[in-house]
Amino acid sequence: MNLLAHLFLAPDSPEARVGSILGDFTRGVDLAALSPSVRLGVRHHFAVDSYTDKHPDVLASKRLFSRQRRKFSGVALDVLYDYFLLRHWNKFTDADQNTFINEVYTELQNNENLMTPDMSRTTRHLVSHDWFGSYRDLDNIGYALDRVAARIRFENSFSGIITEIRPLHAELEKHFLSFFPDLQTFAGGIE
Repeated sequence: MNLLAHLFLAPDSPEARVGSILGDFTRGVDLAALSPSVRLGVRHHFAVDSYTDKHPDVLASKRLFSRQRRKFSGVALDVLYDYFLLRHWNKFTDADQNTFINEVYTELQNNENLMTPDMSRTTRHLVSHDWFGSYRDLDNIGYALDRVAARIRFENSFSGIITEIRPLHAELEKHFLSFFPDLQTFAGGIE
């Protein structure tokens, strides 16, 4: 899952939400030295990713991509799932979408002391460029995926993957809508 989904599914505390993103930045981090709430967020992140990677709807979605891009389908789906979450927000929560995003941005800014330097740089950029707001538009998802592709250090065919996503949109969305309630139930039971 990508950042918004991790924050959405995380245990309800600012520290756990920071930990839910820290899961992507744990290289060199002494997890035992983290506060219990942050550690819970990190564990939550890993459990959500593991569950997601094995879910039948996610596996079916990955198989829809061409052979040359299938290797990167998981990354593409992670970002695309934030788009689908925003698009179908009211199916999964009564919380106001804009209020949630703004509160998360504030929590991230107020808790930089809990972050690694890489995470701090990323979250500052995320907030200042309103990544989550931009994820409401499929064109911006394509742009975000191309930025990810540009950071891959080996020759790849990931760039332009949005051209495969567009004709698959309805089928990918159907898989997401089947998968996400299962993930939400699973995530609610992580301790």
